[in-house]
Amino acid sequence: MLHTRSLIGLVAGTALALAPAFAQEGGAKDSTGLPGDHFSLQGALEMFQKAASPEEFEKLLNEPDNHVNNLDLNGDGDVDYIRVVASTKGDVHTFVLQVPVSESESQDVAVVELEKNGADNAIVQIVGDADIFGEQTIMEPKGEGDDEGEEEVEGEDRGHGPYASIAPAAMLMPRIVVNVWPWPIVRFVYAPGYRAWVSPWRWRVYPAWWRPWRPLAWRVFHPFRFRPHAGFVVVRHHRVVRAHGLYAPGRATSVTVTRRHAGAVNHYRVTRTKTVRTKDGVKRTRTTTRVRTRR
Repeated sequence: MLHTRSLIGLVAGTALALAPAFAQEGGAKDSTGLPGDHFSLQGALEMFQKAASPEEFEKLLNEPDNHVNNLDLNGDGDVDYIRVVASTKGDVHTFVLQVPVSESESQDVAVVELEKNGADNAIVQIVGDADIFGEQTIMEPKGEGDDEGEEEVEGEDRGHGPYASIAPAAMLMPRIVVNVWPWPIVRFVYAPGYRAWVSPWRWRVYPAWWRPWRPLAWRVFHPFRFRPHAGFVVVRHHRVVRAHGLYAPGRATSVTVTRRHAGAVNHYRVTRTKTVRTKDGVKRTRTTTRVRTRR
C-alpha cells in the first residue's frame, strides 16, 4: 500500500514538473515560423500615431521597451535596426520600414501608406511585406462602434498566420474609415516645407543611442504582438490605393532573407486554413490550397 502511494506521488510530481514544459511545447505550435511572428504591425501603427515626425517614428520602432521589433532577419543573433525611408508625391506619402541586412541588401518589413482625401481628412494603412508575413497583411485604424461585419470576411484561423491570435471579431472590415488628420505626424508631413525623411542610418552605421539586443524567445515576444485595445484591425483590401502605387515599384527584397525563410513562407502560402464569418455571425472553417507552378 505504501509502495503504491509512493508510486502515485512520484508520477503526480513528475507530471507537475513537466507541465510547464508541455505547456510551452504546445504554445510553440502557434508559431508559424514566419519572420512576421517577430514584428508587431499593430505596434508599428501605434508608434506612427504617437510620433511627431518620421524621425521620431523610426526611434520609437527601435526602442526595446515598445516591443514592436524582435526581428533578426539575417540570423546574426541581434535584433535588426529598422530604418524609415519616406517618399512623397503630392498628397500621397509612404514610410517604408526597412532592415539593412548586409552592406549590399535591404529587406522591407512593412510600409505605412498615407493619403489626403479632403481639406482636413487623411487615411492610413500599414501593409506587412509578403516575404515577412507570408502574404501582404493590411492593417488600419478601427472606427469606434465597428463591431459587426458588413459582408463575408475572411481571417486566418488560430495557428495559421502571424496575426492568427487576433480574435475573429477583430478581423472584420470596419464600416467607418478613420480620419487620421489629427495625428501629429500627419499634420507634420502635410505642413508647408516638409521634405521626405530618408533615414541616414545603414548597415553597421546606427545612431549613438541604439544598442542591439538578443531577440526575445517567441513565447516571450508573442503576447506583445497583439494589443487588444490598440484600436487597429486587419483588413483585406488596399484602401490607400495611390500611396500603394507609389511604393510598389521600389519595394526592396533581400536574397539572404528570402532563402533563409523560404521553407516557412512557402509552406504558409501553399496551404492555409481560414475562418469565414458572415454578417449573421455564422462561422465556417475551410482550407485553401494554392498550387505553385514551375517557372
